[in-house]
Amino acid sequence: MKPSTAAVEAGQAVYSRKILSAYDLLVLGVSNRWIWQCPSARIEAHYSRHLSANHLDVGVGTGYFLDRCRYPQAAPRIALMDLNDNSLAFASNRIARYHPETYRQNILEPVKAPIPAFDSIGINYLLHCLPGTIAGKALVFDHLRPLMKPGARLFGSTLLQGGVERGWAARRLMEIYNRKGIFCNSADDLDGLRTELGHRFHHVDIEVVGCVALFACAD
Repeated sequence: MKPSTAAVEAGQAVYSRKILSAYDLLVLGVSNRWIWQCPSARIEAHYSRHLSANHLDVGVGTGYFLDRCRYPQAAPRIALMDLNDNSLAFASNRIARYHPETYRQNILEPVKAPIPAFDSIGINYLLHCLPGTIAGKALVFDHLRPLMKPGARLFGSTLLQGGVERGWAARRLMEIYNRKGIFCNSADDLDGLRTELGHRFHHVDIEVVGCVALFACAD
């Protein structure tokens, strides 16, 4: 079943300018290390390993990792794609030195804009915010594949409930976020993620750190 517009909007509506201003401290500082048990430095290393000089970031947050990572070239092409105008503006301002392209897009819908393809695509902390099951969320990969050049890498991370270790705080916070519609990952598990990625890519690597799955894929 296709997610309703309201369900899609709910997952991103929380990211107001005020929330984005506190996001790095609360999510990347506190939650990642102490609740999800995956320090942001680990995600940053994942970014640095797979990032190219021709990169698209989908679900951009605050642009934290794009700001901190080193690129293979001094003047990379960076594009930002998100449904939330606040996130696009915040991240774009943060990495303004790279003159990023911006695209407002519901990634559960096909990308119709004529966008030149990329050598890497990052999807960080997006899937667990999207409505539906892992199988339904996997439409994201189908919609992004036309934007991948031959040999391109798609990588990212997501918070899971099944197949990972979750402490009391992680279980409780996920329950609250799912109830509020900020998360929709009650049925997200490691096996489902691996299956959906395996259906679409020849090479799939998944590493679990805490309750975070770090993935990287290529044909």
